[in-house]
Amino acid sequence: MNTLPNMISTKDLDYLKDMLNWNFIAAKKAAHYLQHIEDEDVKNVITQVGDMHKQHFNILLNILNQGGQNGQQ
Repeated sequence: MNTLPNMISTKDLDYLKDMLNWNFIAAKKAAHYLQHIEDEDVKNVITQVGDMHKQHFNILLNILNQGGQNGQQ
């Protein structure tokens, strides 16, 4: 979907909150595991995973902050 609706349903909002939570927890776990990993290759992969989840979290948060304004992404 290329445009955002001006209003979202409560069901959609609940799902967005779930997605925010999933991405937040995944990024937090990646940061935690980085403290316990010694292999540099594994650290690089976990860093990429954590960064990806942070990026997804921020995308979702921006969608919610726009409130349907500027419907293009």
